[in-house]
Amino acid sequence: MSTGGTHADGPAVPSPRGPAWSRHVGRFAATVVWSTRVTGAEHVPATGPVILAANHTGVVDGPLLLGVAPRGLHVLVKQEMFHGPVGAVLRAAGQIPVDRDGGRAALVTARAVLERGDAVGVFPEGNRGRGDASSGRAGVAWLALHSGAPVVPVAMLGTRRTGESTNHLPGLRRRIEVEMGAPVTVRRAPGTSGRQALADANEQVRAALADLVARAVARTGVALPTDGPEGGSRHL
Repeated sequence: MSTGGTHADGPAVPSPRGPAWSRHVGRFAATVVWSTRVTGAEHVPATGPVILAANHTGVVDGPLLLGVAPRGLHVLVKQEMFHGPVGAVLRAAGQIPVDRDGGRAALVTARAVLERGDAVGVFPEGNRGRGDASSGRAGVAWLALHSGAPVVPVAMLGTRRTGESTNHLPGLRRRIEVEMGAPVTVRRAPGTSGRQALADANEQVRAALADLVARAVARTGVALPTDGPEGGSRHL
C-alpha cells in the first residue's frame, strides 16, 4: 500500500495524498484556465512505477504536467520555490524539492516514490528555456537505471511563446498541446561501466524526448519559443 513516511536510506517521502487532490487543481488550470489538448495519455501505465520526462519552457509547466497526467504525480520542483505560502502548497501537494546544483536528496526521494509503485515527473533540461531537449541532465537516467521504471517522454507546447518571460503566465484560454510518447526502458549493458551506462541512458531518454517534441511541433503547428530565458527578461 502506498503511504508517506521516511525511506530507510533517505529523506522523508511525500504522501500520495498530495497528488490525489492537487492533480484536480492542475486539471482545472489545464482545461478551464487554458485550452489544453492531450495526446498519447494511454502510454502512461495505469499502475506501477513510471517517470514522466517533459520538456521545459515556462513557469506553468509543473502544474500543467500534474494536471494532464492520467495518474497522481510527484514532480521535482526547484528548491527556490519551497518558501512561504507557495512552498507550503507545494509540500502539501506532494512535490519534491530539488537542489539543481546537486539534487542527490531529491533523486533518493524520487526513487523511494517509484519503489512504492507511484509516478514521478521530471524536467530533464533542468531550467526553463527553448524546450527542444537539445541537452538533458542525468537525473532521469539515474532514476530509470536504479528503479527499473519506464520513462514516458512528454512534449509540452504553448506554455511560453517567443519574447515571453519564463515566469510569464499564459493568457486565458491559450491553446496548449501536450503529447505523451511511447515508454522508454533503459538497461545497463553487460560489461558497461556505471558511468557509461548513465551516459548512454541519458542520451537515450534525451533523444526520445527531443524526437517527440519535434514531431509534436510538426503535428500541431504550435512552435517552441525561439529564445532562451534571457530572451524574455524584458517582460519580467
